[in-house]
Amino acid sequence: MTTTPHSSTGLSGDLLHMPAQVERLTSNTIAWLQTDSVAALIGIGSAVVIALVLLGIRFGICRLLGTGHDVTTWQGFIGRMVRKTRTFFIGALAAEIAVRTAAPPGALLSFIKLVFTVSAAIQGAIWVREFILGLVDRRAAFAEDKAALASAGGIIRVLVNVVVWSLAFILVLDNLGVNVTALVAGLGVGGIAIGLAAQGIFADLFAALAILFDRPFRVGDTIRWGSVTGKVEAIGLKTVRIRSQSGEQVVVGNTKLLGDQISNLARIEERQVIMVIGVTYQTSSELLESIPSEIETIVNARPECRFDRCHFVRFADSSLDFEIAFFSAGQSFKTMMDARHAIGLAILRRFNELGIDFAYPTQVALTGRADGRVIDPPVAFAIPPQGATG
Repeated sequence: MTTTPHSSTGLSGDLLHMPAQVERLTSNTIAWLQTDSVAALIGIGSAVVIALVLLGIRFGICRLLGTGHDVTTWQGFIGRMVRKTRTFFIGALAAEIAVRTAAPPGALLSFIKLVFTVSAAIQGAIWVREFILGLVDRRAAFAEDKAALASAGGIIRVLVNVVVWSLAFILVLDNLGVNVTALVAGLGVGGIAIGLAAQGIFADLFAALAILFDRPFRVGDTIRWGSVTGKVEAIGLKTVRIRSQSGEQVVVGNTKLLGDQISNLARIEERQVIMVIGVTYQTSSELLESIPSEIETIVNARPECRFDRCHFVRFADSSLDFEIAFFSAGQSFKTMMDARHAIGLAILRRFNELGIDFAYPTQVALTGRADGRVIDPPVAFAIPPQGATG
């Protein structure tokens, strides 16, 4: 159907002369039925048969896929799309196929093509809508934070409906003869204005969707963001609320939160513990060589711990330092600290048994002679025998 834009109203001549077109369609259709009734009956019969076949195919597919599958399976996903195939589209498609076997008048043929185009636009919008929402529901079915995704799902449905049905509406108007150029331009300018005015809100909204679907963390996780460490209490469409370890609630915008590095402490599989111990310089080399194996035995005695290494690392001012590294299974901070506590006490007991002394900062005062030579401490502090004169 050709369209002729109207200068004052923006409507085409087709819509402005709709009563005349309806009258011409009616008269041409009646004349066709009277003059060429056999072809008309063949065309109508063909349309009915095609429609029944298409309805049977839809019913058979739905019956084959069944209704017990959810959207997480391919049967449920395809079944959802097929069940959303509307009867009015099937009828319009059947009529469009049937007119190829008949020779209807031009007005009727144009009307059938118009009805098919409009119904195809509406059905396409329904399919696109269900496809996108099916993907969202499929993702939500595997999500752990279903409450947060339920709130996000409502926003997604609104956005999808607005976009899909707006496009379908414009397509339908275009096929009805409306000049949609000005409408599309107006929607574009309006959308840009709204986007600029509410860009902060939309940025936080899409950041919330990124959090909910990418799942860097979920409600209940303990995260570290900058100087804040705490448990996530809520994931909103604009902000995330974190209960810090000091007790206060920290409210952070979604965009700002995702703009920095986030450490999810709830996903720690095991915690590494580093301990440094120092023994005295008077410790024999044999005992120094036995320290790593003794530490390994102590760490492996605890089932939740895994020994990593123990090495001599440096000559300190007053000690010989050994660095110990082991892992505590699980994400619990308390479990790690309990293991560190128990292993530290076990090392202390074992070193006492072996006679290994822990070093601590000491200072030794030496006495010098008049010529600057150091006097041996036992000589310098020797107590003279009784009766001896100094």
